[in-house]
Amino acid sequence: MLAPQSHEKLLTVIDLPQPTGADLWPPEDDRPAARLHKPLRALVGVAELILAALAVWGAFACWKAGVVPVLISYGETTTLESQRYFGGPLAGAIGLGVLAAILVVDAIRQFLLAMKTRHRAPKDSKVS
Repeated sequence: MLAPQSHEKLLTVIDLPQPTGADLWPPEDDRPAARLHKPLRALVGVAELILAALAVWGAFACWKAGVVPVLISYGETTTLESQRYFGGPLAGAIGLGVLAAILVVDAIRQFLLAMKTRHRAPKDSKVS
């Protein structure tokens, strides 16, 4: 036979007065809005593209250093050819490739922010 279940009593909730009034909200910011269009961003984009090119060059150099061919000769007729992989330079090559990709994406963003955009006139919403 099952024992009767006891019920827990919830503690009473204390209802404290909540603050009200205008002092709850921070004052409105009177500063002008920041401009996104800054032509110098194009120079930052060019610098990032140059750094991305250097990172790709470094990635190829690291990859070449991480893969070493091994030739073993047995007598005059048998030659075994294989490759040995070193993890450190290969990881460096992958890291430099990822860095180059991030730099290219940010360079595109910088170029887009450097271009001046035209403000569109708001459409009149006339209901016919």
